[in-house]
Amino acid sequence: MWNLKSLFNKHAQEIQRFLQKRGHGPDVAADLTQDVFLRILGSAAPKRDDNPRAYLHMVARSLSVDLYRREKIASIDYLSEEAYCELPDESPDPERVTSDRQQLAVLDRGLTALPEQTRRAFELYRLGELTIAEVAQELDLSVSHTWTLIRRAYQHLRTTLDDDAKH
Repeated sequence: MWNLKSLFNKHAQEIQRFLQKRGHGPDVAADLTQDVFLRILGSAAPKRDDNPRAYLHMVARSLSVDLYRREKIASIDYLSEEAYCELPDESPDPERVTSDRQQLAVLDRGLTALPEQTRRAFELYRLGELTIAEVAQELDLSVSHTWTLIRRAYQHLRTTLDDDAKH
């Protein structure tokens, strides 16, 4: 069994320099160095413990490659707190929230006003994400009739929204 404290004191700076030479900045290299020793702490020591230094370098190289792969898949841009605070707030303003809620209420009333079968076809298609054929099967209707019901629902909801906008 290796003495982790002794290994850290003896090799941590060397591992950090090794990681910096692989292109990592000082902060990232320091974090990866910590990860190297955490990885060793969380796993059993290799069967051959005659060269722990080589094992540390192997783990460091592996973590370095993993980090580069992750960054290649999804790049991460680090922002200062000042830059973060300057980002525009993309959440909707209170007027937009109120307007959207009012439109939802209008649409809800429009759905309620539809005949049961038309409303059900529309909800299954649009909210239940079923295909027209699946809706037709569910309601025991022909595909063309189901499509007609859904189209009527769309037209009714559009008219309902337009009428509300006029008032």
